[in-house]
Amino acid sequence: MPVNSFEDYPMSWKPNFNETKGPLYKAIAEKLEADIKNGLLTPGTKLPPQRELADFLDINLSTISRAFKLCEQKGFICATVGNGTFVAYDAAANPYLLPEEDVSGIIEMGPLFPSTTTTDEIVAQLKKMIGEPDFGKLFQYGRPGGTPWQKEAGAKLIKKAGYEVNPENLLLTSGGQNAIAAILASLFQPGDKIGTDTLTFPGLKTAANMLGIQLVPIQQEDHEMTEAGLYSACKNENIKGIYVIPDYHNPTTHTMSVTTRKRIASIAKKNHLIVIEDAIHSLLLENPLAPIASYAPEQVLYISSLSKVASPGLRIAYMTAPKQYRKKLSEALYNMNISVSPLMAELASRMIISGSMNNLIESHRVQNRLRNSTIDRYLSNYTIMGGAECIIRWLILPERFTGESFAAKAYQLGVQVYGAERFVVGNTKPTSAVRLAITAPESLSKLEEAIEIIKSILDK
Repeated sequence: MPVNSFEDYPMSWKPNFNETKGPLYKAIAEKLEADIKNGLLTPGTKLPPQRELADFLDINLSTISRAFKLCEQKGFICATVGNGTFVAYDAAANPYLLPEEDVSGIIEMGPLFPSTTTTDEIVAQLKKMIGEPDFGKLFQYGRPGGTPWQKEAGAKLIKKAGYEVNPENLLLTSGGQNAIAAILASLFQPGDKIGTDTLTFPGLKTAANMLGIQLVPIQQEDHEMTEAGLYSACKNENIKGIYVIPDYHNPTTHTMSVTTRKRIASIAKKNHLIVIEDAIHSLLLENPLAPIASYAPEQVLYISSLSKVASPGLRIAYMTAPKQYRKKLSEALYNMNISVSPLMAELASRMIISGSMNNLIESHRVQNRLRNSTIDRYLSNYTIMGGAECIIRWLILPERFTGESFAAKAYQLGVQVYGAERFVVGNTKPTSAVRLAITAPESLSKLEEAIEIIKSILDK
């Protein structure tokens, strides 16, 4: 450290190193990460300029730059052009949205589960298949990416979501999150940037973090990416792609306007962006809007999965793969061993072709409407977003709460919900809100019990 002690210097972080093992930039990155995890640096804290921190530590600027870059790739800090570097608002949040294990007395409204009372169609189809003489062949290796007839079934299903696709352009994967991981691993490189909504699916965040891909929050207006925000991200952040959930966005439940869908498609074509369109909830809409993919099919990777609209056990996702990306995606699915199970692919295909998949999705809609009407009745005095068929609701909280503080209070009283902090991207200040998974409670009576607890916290 130089002679100047910097005791009166306005620096938010003054790390102290007695000994360092290995490269100095890694030691600085580890210290920064530890101070964030330990709460010494809170979310939203502006870090000292790199040049001033280098001066304070009496080291080269390039060493600080490498340390910051490492932490940025891990998602602990984020840099905004013209504003500086900040501790990410989600740096201390738990990104893993998993159910509680062996915790009695907790009503689960955190993880997303569709209703468990609608599996009869699946069981009936599976029993029919078991009696067939060739059933055992479904336990052999299948064709990577799915068979032609399974792709035809997938195209028929996607048509129900308002998108007509060529079956040849489809690849089958073992679930939507695996499809996202395959896209990130095959079409992006460590250090690449992807634009997202300011609040987004945590599964994308964990996959991007694992692969060293940085997520960039795009400026929003009325819960939608603005044209200025997209162009700014292209110019200043050099984003390579965009990730969006246009229908029943997770977590805000917002459904994107046609204008914004066309705008994203147009900007993607002009700037050669890869668009990942996650249609996780689109099949729940009775009258879906045309997806972004319909306006820019050569730029968009469209993912339709069954876990949230049919059953979590049906680990199937249908992904459109434009010609220029198909080979890399197919290789990723094979190399990462996340191709679909032949049994699951055949089961899903038969349910689609027979029409039982439509029956299953409609039964979910009926259950969702019933549960959402219950939510609306209890929380009529509060702002809560989400459509009648949606499996989640986005509860806007009074100003005295943060999402995390409300979630902590609800947990104390026996209900698990997730605060907005789990969904924020980068330097986005989280709104005071929580996500409610309305189909997670095992029964309507359990849902009512949970909502009564939530309402009691709000009323007090």
